Amino acid sequence: MSNLIRNFFFTFILLFSISLFFYIYYKSEIFWEGLNREYYLNYYILSLLLIFISLISFFVNKKINEYLFIILISLIISVYLTEGYLLLKKTSKISLRETNNKKAKLYKTETGKKYDFRSILEVYQDKIKSKTEVVTIVHPNSNSFQNKFGIFPLSGISNTETIFCNENGYYAIYKSDRYGFNNPDNEWDSKRVEYLLVGDSFTHGSCVNRPNDIASVLRKMSKRSVLNLGYVSNGPLMEYAVLREYLNLKVNKVLWIYYENDLSDLQFEISNPFLKNYIKDLDFKQELQDKQKEIDEIAFSTLNNQINIENINKNKHPTKKLLNFIKLSKTRKNIFPTSQNNNFKKILKLTKDLTSKDEIKLYFIYLPEFNHEKKKFTNKNYKTIKNIVNYLDIPFIDIYEEVFKNEKDPLIYFPFRLGGHYNEMGYKKIAEIIYKYTKD
Repeated sequence: MSNLIRNFFFTFILLFSISLFFYIYYKSEIFWEGLNREYYLNYYILSLLLIFISLISFFVNKKINEYLFIILISLIISVYLTEGYLLLKKTSKISLRETNNKKAKLYKTETGKKYDFRSILEVYQDKIKSKTEVVTIVHPNSNSFQNKFGIFPLSGISNTETIFCNENGYYAIYKSDRYGFNNPDNEWDSKRVEYLLVGDSFTHGSCVNRPNDIASVLRKMSKRSVLNLGYVSNGPLMEYAVLREYLNLKVNKVLWIYYENDLSDLQFEISNPFLKNYIKDLDFKQELQDKQKEIDEIAFSTLNNQINIENINKNKHPTKKLLNFIKLSKTRKNIFPTSQNNNFKKILKLTKDLTSKDEIKLYFIYLPEFNHEKKKFTNKNYKTIKNIVNYLDIPFIDIYEEVFKNEKDPLIYFPFRLGGHYNEMGYKKIAEIIYKYTKD
């Protein structure tokens, strides 16, 4: 193999590595303003290692230079083969069909009814045909950042029947309150709120109807006012932002309900120009309670766009796949998982400071995911999260320890013993444990 080819290769690697280093610096320190430095540490190390290897290749003897060349070429090929496998890997259609048949049979046996296999769009279209005023759930993070009102909504469409999701054989549908959350609207008129909940879809109440969600069960058990400000896809920063925007009532207890994928949600949130302001400026506020008409208009616009989103995605799919392949998106995600521990600690500290001002008791509730039970493994962030909460001296209610660990068959708390959100029994059990450790 000629020296010319090897020298060209190592020169290319050197220039690429230097460019990568400065790009990482730009993303970490300028684009994300240092808020995501923890995540980029591994990329700094990788770029410096490549610079070092490419530099020494010019000063070592021919034999070592050849070895370095072969090792790097082999690694590059192996990494791209891995990326290709991860990108092309698909769920078996036969497996999905078998799963659906299993669901249908179990649901028929338990309820005597047919499992509703319609898509959420089909349910929406059927409701519209019957002249029912209804909307589908609109994720706040699916709204365009650059909307004409210059705001980032943290809830959905207000005062409307909202189609949520289906994991239990039926579509959960609820009437949203004046601010687009899953509550009876009169809860906002209470003089004092016993529990205020923030969290993601599990707190929101996926995929069950009231009164089977956590908030409704707490409302029944405590016989006091309970406000559910959880919303699907919300992560830690959006949950803190919700408190900044809507915590203006007299509240006794705030329940921060954490699910095991919340740190990955924080990766997106930190990069959002609106949400970053809640960390950078403690006086920042969008005044969302006064802008529900604008929020509804943004959400309706997003909802209308979702009708055509499948065709849009199909048109962009090949280009997006190629770009993800070149960037090694899936491989990098497995080798360098997102790390947001420092930002999470900062956000939780800000939440504690916010609630402490009004002498509100803050509780942290840890929810385990399906695989936590099925495979009997401990989520890699479990101990880290628990240590952070304990360090901040926030009461930690461990649902895994209290409910699932000692249960002979923990999968009974999941729909048809399959992955997803909890079923009605699961939500009820969790609410009972929360009430046990928080009641006066």
